Amino acid sequence: MKKTTLALIAAAMVLGALAVVAILAAMRPQPEVEERPAMAEIVDVLPIKTAHSQFQLRSQGTVQPRIETQLVAEVSGKVIRIADEFVAGGLFQADQVLIEIDPSNYRNTLAQAQAELKRLRAAHRLARQQLDRFENLYQRKNISKSDLEQRQSEAEQTQAAIQSQQALVQQAQRDLERTRIHLPYDGLVKERSVDLGQFVAAGNPLGTAFSVKEAEIRLPLSQQDSAFIDLPRPGYRPPLLPEVALHARVGGEPVTWHGEIVRTEGVVDERTRLIYAVARVQDPYDLEGGGKQPPLPIGTFVSARIQGRSAEGLVVLPRVALRNGDQVYVADGDDKLAIRQVQVVRSTPQQVYTNDVFQPGDRAVITAIQTPIPGMALKIRDLDADQDDSEPSAPAPVTSPGEPGNAEPADDQGAAHVVAP
Repeated sequence: MKKTTLALIAAAMVLGALAVVAILAAMRPQPEVEERPAMAEIVDVLPIKTAHSQFQLRSQGTVQPRIETQLVAEVSGKVIRIADEFVAGGLFQADQVLIEIDPSNYRNTLAQAQAELKRLRAAHRLARQQLDRFENLYQRKNISKSDLEQRQSEAEQTQAAIQSQQALVQQAQRDLERTRIHLPYDGLVKERSVDLGQFVAAGNPLGTAFSVKEAEIRLPLSQQDSAFIDLPRPGYRPPLLPEVALHARVGGEPVTWHGEIVRTEGVVDERTRLIYAVARVQDPYDLEGGGKQPPLPIGTFVSARIQGRSAEGLVVLPRVALRNGDQVYVADGDDKLAIRQVQVVRSTPQQVYTNDVFQPGDRAVITAIQTPIPGMALKIRDLDADQDDSEPSAPAPVTSPGEPGNAEPADDQGAAHVVAP
């Protein structure tokens, strides 16, 4: 009995203790839950700018003379005089005698032809006098008609002989003139192939020269490029010819020349699928400009920037800001991530031009974001960058095999991506 009572008392004490512990646990205050703020993504941004000028298409080519002449002897003979200017690099004037071939034989031939012409004219006058006399006799019926016809035939034969001899005189005069070789333009000698005292035959090359008035550069353009420039073409000339700036280094210093696109060649190269625009530069050797800039020698390899159509209203962004081909991540005015769907009008390795779908306060995110979620917080790390929107640029097409590299760093190489706006 006593043991049973003690067991009940012990059990009651244990239950009472458990009850007290439970009551105390229920009365314990709940700990405060601290909400940790989400970590903001640190990103670099650039301002979004609108283009206010024209596209500039890049290309390159080699300067060539617009007019180049290979001098060839038209008559045979010994070279008796060569102008001092007729050397490689020599500058000559229009109609200046560059080479003279011994004219003595041709003067003699001309004198003989002129003398023979005089004799034939005298014979023709005599034949005409005889014909007039026979016509009077025939009218009085003192001679037969056959006698008259014979005199008429003699007069016609002498007239024909005069015409033939006149052609021989003209030929002799031309041959004599051809002993003095000159060109109808101011030019520069590229190559000389003859020397004093040398005998040359008709058809022998004497040298090569070109005009210094104008130079031309063939500029390859992709067919995508042509969508951004109003090019002249066969049967069409734009109101204003596209301007082109040509760049090269002279003596280690960058130099720029200016010209115009005057024509396109009107065909597509079957191998490269490129078209060629031809730029023209006036006075490439600066002979009339007073030495204001270095000359543009024939054969110089230049890079070119062609003024294209207006890029007004398009947004120009660095290429790195374009995601998935048609998206731009932006930090909005509240520093939250937004994803803008854009339409790419033109794309180069450095820049893209898109339609303007951006909101005030948008800044282009140029940092890679692994899991972009619209509305996620961003921590902006501003870059002190000033993207040049005044120079809409375009890629330089692939040059023809064997053509040297660019004369200046080509920061815009590649094919253009075009979507109709």
